[in-house]
Amino acid sequence: MSTVKQAKVLTKGQRRRAQILGVIMLLLSVAVVWLFIPNAAGQATFGLSTPDEAIQLDPLVVPATGSLWFLAAVLAFLGGTQFFRGFQSKATIFLGVALLIFVAALLVWATAGKDFSLIGMLSSTIARCVPIALGALAGILCERSGVINIAIEGMLLGGAFVGVVVGSLVGGIGGLLAATASGAVLAWFLAFFAIRYRVDQIIVGIVINIFVLGLTSFLTAQVLVSRPDLNDAPILTAWQIPILGDIPIIGPTFFNQTWFVYATFILVALIAFGLFRTRWGLRTRSVGENPKAADTVGINVNRTRYIAVTLGGLVGGFAGAWFTIGTVGRFDENMTGGRGFIALAAMIFARWNPIGALAAATVFGFSDSLQQKLAVLQVPIPSEFLAMAPYLVTIVVVAGLVGRARAPAADGQPYVKE
Repeated sequence: MSTVKQAKVLTKGQRRRAQILGVIMLLLSVAVVWLFIPNAAGQATFGLSTPDEAIQLDPLVVPATGSLWFLAAVLAFLGGTQFFRGFQSKATIFLGVALLIFVAALLVWATAGKDFSLIGMLSSTIARCVPIALGALAGILCERSGVINIAIEGMLLGGAFVGVVVGSLVGGIGGLLAATASGAVLAWFLAFFAIRYRVDQIIVGIVINIFVLGLTSFLTAQVLVSRPDLNDAPILTAWQIPILGDIPIIGPTFFNQTWFVYATFILVALIAFGLFRTRWGLRTRSVGENPKAADTVGINVNRTRYIAVTLGGLVGGFAGAWFTIGTVGRFDENMTGGRGFIALAAMIFARWNPIGALAAATVFGFSDSLQQKLAVLQVPIPSEFLAMAPYLVTIVVVAGLVGRARAPAADGQPYVKE
C-alpha cells in the first residue's frame, strides 16, 4: 500500500506572512547591492588573534566587492525561496540566517580597506551580554513562579549605584555583595505589594523603575558630584583561565573574561538545573502554571513566590554591579540605558528558558558590540543611528522571530487561598 505525502497548504494569513518575510530578505539584498557595493573597495581584513596570544593566527582577508556580491546573491535566493515557496515552519530560521548574512555584509563593507579585530568584537559581545542574560534570569525566576517582573531595569540601576558607592568605600567584593543585596530589597518590595496586597504587578514594577531612576539621579547630583571619592570603585579585571585561555579564537572570547562572565555561565547552568531538575523547580513552575492545584497538594504558593522573586532580585542586583564594578568603576545617571527592558525581550525570545535566555542575550550583546565597533571604524552612519542598533534589534527579534510565545499560565495573577 502506497502512501502519498500531501504538501501542507498554507492559510491566507500564513501565506501573507511568508511573502512579507521574503520581501524583507529581498530588500536586504537590494540594500547590499545599492548601499554597500558602490562604497566598498579593496580587501577586508579580519584579525583572528590578539597581540598577547601565544598562538597567532593569520588574519582572514577577503575581497570586499566579490564577497558583497556573493552575500547579496544568497540573500536574494533566500528571499525568493521564502516568497514563492513559503516555508512557514522554517520562516524564523530563514529570517535569522538572512539577518546574519546582512550583518556579515555590513562588516565587510565597514572593514573594506581596513583592519578589524574580529576576536575583539566577539570578546566584547560575550562581555556585553552579561547584564542582559542576568536580567533575563531575574525575570525568569519571577515569572516562572507567576509574578511579572517589570522592575528589572530598576534592579540593574539600583545595583549599579549601590555597588559603586559601597565599592568605593570597602572595595570591589563589598560593592558586589551590596549591589546583590539591593536587588533583593527591591524584589522584596515587588513581592510584598504584588503577593501580599495583590497590587497590579506591572504597575508595581513601573513604580520601582521610576523610583530608582529618580533616587539615583538625585543622589548622583547631590552626593556623588560633591564627593567624587564615592564614585571611584575598583574594577574587577579579567582573569584568563589557564590552558583554556590559550585556545585560538575560543580562548580570548570565552576564557579571558571577568568574573561576571564566568558567574553568568554558572548561574545559567544552576538556574536551568534548579528549575527543571529539582523539587524546588517543580514547585516553582507549578505555582506559576496552576497555583490552585499546587495548593491542593500542600505547596505554599505565596511563600514559593516570595522565594523565587527574592532570588530573581539577587540576580538582578548582581547584574547591576556589572555596569560599575565590572566596567568603568563609576556611576552615571541612567547608565543602564534600558538594558532591563532588553532583558525582558530576551526572556520572551527564550520562552522563559535560562539557556535560551543566554543565547538571546548574546544576540543583543552582539548588536551592542557591533555599534561600538562600527563607530571606531568611522563608518558614514550617524552616531545616533548606531546607538539605536541594540533597540532596533530588540524590536526586530521580538516582532519577527519570536512568533507566539506562551508565558506561564498564572503569570501576573495573584493567588487568593480559598
